[in-house]
Amino acid sequence: MIKKQIPNILTIIRFLLIPFIVVAIFSGEYIVAAILFTLSGITDIADGFIARKFNLISNFGKLMDPLADKLTQIATLTSLVLAGILPKFGYWILGIVLLKEFIMICGASFLYGKDVVVYSKWYGKLATVLFFIAIILSLSIKEFEPTGFLRYIDLPLYALALIATVSALIMYIHDLYNKGFIDKKDLNKDVTIDKKERKNYSKK
Repeated sequence: MIKKQIPNILTIIRFLLIPFIVVAIFSGEYIVAAILFTLSGITDIADGFIARKFNLISNFGKLMDPLADKLTQIATLTSLVLAGILPKFGYWILGIVLLKEFIMICGASFLYGKDVVVYSKWYGKLATVLFFIAIILSLSIKEFEPTGFLRYIDLPLYALALIATVSALIMYIHDLYNKGFIDKKDLNKDVTIDKKERKNYSKK
C-alpha cells in the first residue's frame, strides 16, 4: 500500500518545499534556495519515473504533479522578481507565465464537465525544464557574481522558456481539439448539457 503512494508522497514533498525555497531567496541564501529547488526537481523526475516504471499512475498524480510544478515555478519566479534578482523584464516573464496558467485553468474547468483528466505532456515539461535551468543559473549568478557575459547567461534560457511556454499552450489546445477531448459541436452551443443529458444525447 505504501509503495503505491510513493509517487504521490514525492509530489507532496514538492509542495512542502515551496515555502522553504521562497524564504531562502528572500533571506539571501541563494545556494540553499538552489539546492532546495534542485531537490524539488529531483523528486519531480523520481515520482514520474517510479509511477511509470511500476505502473503506479493515478488521477491524483496526473493532477497534482503538474500543479506542484506550476506552483514551484511561479512561487520561485515571483520571489526572484520581488527580490530584485531578475531585472525589470522579470515582470514580463512572470506575467506571461501567469496568463498561460490562467488560460490553462479555464481550459481545465471547461473539460471538467466532460470527465476529462488533464495531465502534463512533454511540451509542458520542456518549458518547465528550461525555466528550471534558468532559475538555477539566476541564483548562481546572484551568489557568485561572475563578470562578463556570464552575468547574462541565464537570459537566453528565459527567452527559450517563454517560447516553449507559449508553444506548449498552443500545442496543448491543438492536441485536445484534434483528439476529440473537446467536442467540436459543443463549441457552438450556448447551453450546458449535464452528464445524464449528454449520455442520452450521445446515443441519438
